[in-house]
Amino acid sequence: MNKWNILVKELHSFFILWITQSLSALGSAMTNFALIIWSYQEQGSALSTALLSVCSYAPYVIMSIFAGALSDRWNKKIVMLVSDSMAAFCTVIVLLLLSTERLQIWHLYVLNGVNGLMNTIQQPAADVTITLLTPSKHFQRVSGLRSFSNSLVTILTPVLATTVLSFWGLQAVIWFDLASFAVAFIALSCFVRIPELPRKKEEEESILQAASGGLCYLKENRGILDLILFLAAINLIASIYDAALPAMVLSRADSTALGAVNLVIGIATLIGSLLASAAPEPKSRVRIICNTLLISMSTENFVLALTNSVPLWCIEGFLGWIGIPLMSANMDVLFRKRIPVAMQGRVYSARNTLQFFTIPVGYLLGGALVDKVFEPLMGRQNAESVLISLFGSGKGSGAQVLFFLIGIAGVLVCLFFRRDTHIWALEDRKE
Repeated sequence: MNKWNILVKELHSFFILWITQSLSALGSAMTNFALIIWSYQEQGSALSTALLSVCSYAPYVIMSIFAGALSDRWNKKIVMLVSDSMAAFCTVIVLLLLSTERLQIWHLYVLNGVNGLMNTIQQPAADVTITLLTPSKHFQRVSGLRSFSNSLVTILTPVLATTVLSFWGLQAVIWFDLASFAVAFIALSCFVRIPELPRKKEEEESILQAASGGLCYLKENRGILDLILFLAAINLIASIYDAALPAMVLSRADSTALGAVNLVIGIATLIGSLLASAAPEPKSRVRIICNTLLISMSTENFVLALTNSVPLWCIEGFLGWIGIPLMSANMDVLFRKRIPVAMQGRVYSARNTLQFFTIPVGYLLGGALVDKVFEPLMGRQNAESVLISLFGSGKGSGAQVLFFLIGIAGVLVCLFFRRDTHIWALEDRKE
């Protein structure tokens, strides 16, 4: 009990920020989930639905390199409050358009772009804030807790969003989102004190000079750079998966099946997050990162490609995602302990540009490949075709072909970076 009291005292501000921001994230995720269903029902196109994510990530990737330089010199609490407020304003616009029956898909593209721009500025400020609020001995525990809340959001989102959507409609989902934002805004503005670092050096630099500092750091630290490039390749494959999954599941089954798959994925990451929080410091963080990603890439895609069973899809989701929080926690510790805190905003922003630029590319590529390449390809096959015997026929079979191909690509990427000596050299440095 005494250890628990000490832990709460040391992480008091973090706990307030973590709990309220997680609630806000749940509200946002429910809105996004409901809008994905709305857009697919309206358009019937994987590409149109994938463009929602493309519009969110494109400004995030393009502007991230400058956002860290601004984050290192601006007040982090103000940055987070303003960014969250702009996101809430965009949600209000969606609500007004929906209430007047004027909501169209292009409205969501524009508003997602604005949200992506705000997230670009907020994310590095939030990352550095966690470092400032957390003693270094708690980095792995805190990373596990953040993965835990993300997993809980993943579990609750399809259940709550589908329930609220079915009984009260899309407007009720959006109202919950706005209420959760209000709670997080009040908690951050009134109850969380974020210490600020000295900013003399950053104030003497131009924005371009400060932004280039993150890239220069990565150039001089090849292990961290190569680890980021590893995740960039994985993100490309994962975003193709994310773009194709709704199209395949909604074609082969229904929104309930999509919710079930997402629910099991959330449960898997929840268990993995608890393991990451409770686990002792490992002998090799790099080995955990490489092995968990290899297991993930070699399970979920192939099962989705070769089966049409919702229970099997759920099993693959569990196996593919249970190790991801362990990977994320160990990578987070490597970054926080290797990168000087005064540089973290700039380095994290450079990381965001390099690691996440493949996500909008993957969403766009995944939607286009499903709609324009593999679905038409499967439509031209005769009943005796090898492709038909492996992946079935009808709408959704093209997405299954794509899952098979990205499964192969994912395994090859993991094996390639597993041999990278620069990444393994991170193990030789004392933490």
